Amino acid sequence: MTDAQTAHLERCIELAEQALKAGDEPFGSVLVSADGEVLREARNRAVTGDPTQHPEFELARWAAQNLDDDARRGATVYTSGEHCPMCSAAHGWAGLGRIVYASSSKQLGEWRAEWGLGPLPVNTRPIEDILPKTEVVGPVSGFDDRVRALHRRKHGPES
Repeated sequence: MTDAQTAHLERCIELAEQALKAGDEPFGSVLVSADGEVLREARNRAVTGDPTQHPEFELARWAAQNLDDDARRGATVYTSGEHCPMCSAAHGWAGLGRIVYASSSKQLGEWRAEWGLGPLPVNTRPIEDILPKTEVVGPVSGFDDRVRALHRRKHGPES
């Protein structure tokens, strides 16, 4: 991981923290151009009553409306948690490039089970199952522990 990539994941954690403070699930994402410019940021907003308000979906929608094909292909989505199937599909339909995630859906499922929570409303799948031609990096050691701590604050047992 380069310093710039680390900084983008740091920002994802900050956005996830903002989501948590707003009463939402702790997810945050950043869309970065091929030359390293931050194009857009988003955090989970499902608490609004629309459970599809995931940051990765928002970034894919924005990119489809605001970037040309080449810019989308060259962009990277950095995110605190691996895309769900809905967000993976949106990423693919928008034609976005690389994905870097801090923690995996598998990890999230394991944490939820550890805390006695039920399954998520949809079955998760690795991004590669939905987007086999997309370069994917994650989970990223160290960042995954920080994401776990955020989810623990939202759903875990009291320490």
